[in-house]
Order: sequence, then C-alpha cells, then structure tokens
Amino acid sequence: MTGVPTAADDVRDGAGPFRASVLTLYPEMFPGPLGVSLAGRALEAGRWALEPVQIRDFATDRHRHVDDTPAGGGPGMVMRADVLAAAIDAAAPEGDRRPRILMTPRGRPLTQARVRALAAGPGAVIVCGRFEGVDDRLVRRRGLEEVSIGDYVLSGGEIAALVLLDAVVRLLPGVMGNDASGETESFETGLLEHPQYTRPPVFEGEPIPPVLLSGDHGRIARWRREEAERVTRERRPDLLPPGR
Repeated sequence: MTGVPTAADDVRDGAGPFRASVLTLYPEMFPGPLGVSLAGRALEAGRWALEPVQIRDFATDRHRHVDDTPAGGGPGMVMRADVLAAAIDAAAPEGDRRPRILMTPRGRPLTQARVRALAAGPGAVIVCGRFEGVDDRLVRRRGLEEVSIGDYVLSGGEIAALVLLDAVVRLLPGVMGNDASGETESFETGLLEHPQYTRPPVFEGEPIPPVLLSGDHGRIARWRREEAERVTRERRPDLLPPGR
C-alpha cells in the first residue's frame, strides 16, 4: 500500500477538526471519559471528532473471527492481519494523511512532544490490540507507529487509546480555558511541574511560600524554576542532563 503517513505528516491542514478513528472490538468503550469535562465539551462543540470502528465488522467468516492461533505455537490468540487491514483501509482510505498508531506495550513510550505533534496534525487512526497482539505483518504493511503508555500490560489497547486521546485533545486550540496553562506543565520544559498553592493562605499550620505572595514576578519565576528542578531531581532524575 502506498501513501502511508508518518510522523512527519502531522501538520494541521485546516481542512477540519482533529479527527480520531479508533479501531476496537469494544466500540462501546468510546467516548467513555472523553465524553465529559474538557474533552467532552470540545467533542460536543465540534473541536474534534471521534469515530469508533468495530473491527469485527470486517471479519469474513460466519462466526466473525478476528483472531487465530499463534504461528509456531504458544498460548493465547493473535489478531489477524487481513481483518485488521480491511478495517484500517476502510477507516483511512488512500490519501488519508493521519498517522496510524497501534497501542501496544512494546511500542515507543508516549511523550509530551509526540502528543503536541499529534495535536498539531489532522488526527489519528488508532488500533486497539487485544489477546497476544497483532500479526506483525500488519504493522509493517500498514505503517503502524507502535506506542506504549507505560511499562505494564493492559487487557487491551482501548484504555491506552483513551489516555493518548485525552492528552492530545486538551492541547487542541480552544479546549483549555487558558491555552497558556499547557505550556507550564510537567514535561513541557523537560522538567516536572513546580509545586502549586492556593487559598487558604495557611493550611494546618503550613503557610504558602512567601515568595508566591510577594508580587515580584521575577522572583516567582526563579522560585518555580528552582522548585521544578528540585522535584525533577528527586523523582525523575532521568529527565535531567548529566551533571544537572
């Protein structure tokens, strides 16, 4: 198949809102939590579109099988390449420039940088794996980008797809009340976010750090940067460059 999109194609072309097609055996799981709060209001307002696609609709046998035993033997079942290929081709026909993503624990870890790139693009076609995984020929033949949300195994890719879409949708223009809110969060600057405080000024004997009430924006910015570095050093030193 030609014209398979890549990460470099994630450029919003102005043709419409961000559009997500989710290929799944459980379309009833969508929109799920994406139907409430920020994502839900944005979905209702047409800032993004969601299309759950039932993979089983593309099975060709009487029993609508979507899986088979692993080649070479072993436990479990593997999702068939031909069924998934038919579902992908229907959801994203020739010329569809959206990246094709397979949610799998063996994928590259999802990062905030990748989330921002997806949010700047036209959308995504997301395949939710089940069982022992999918036939590896499908990954190559349909140019699937394998993405993981962490070093653990879920019962299927649906929850991972919800996580990915929630991270992306909140960055779409107009979804957050203040778009600048997303620019100071964890991972945006390579650091974890600094501590946050609000009223009351004293809670159980502990006051808000005085610098935050000083009105000196330069001092506040320095404090937040130093605190972000401290928190990152304590909790995620792997994010810091050597010697930091």
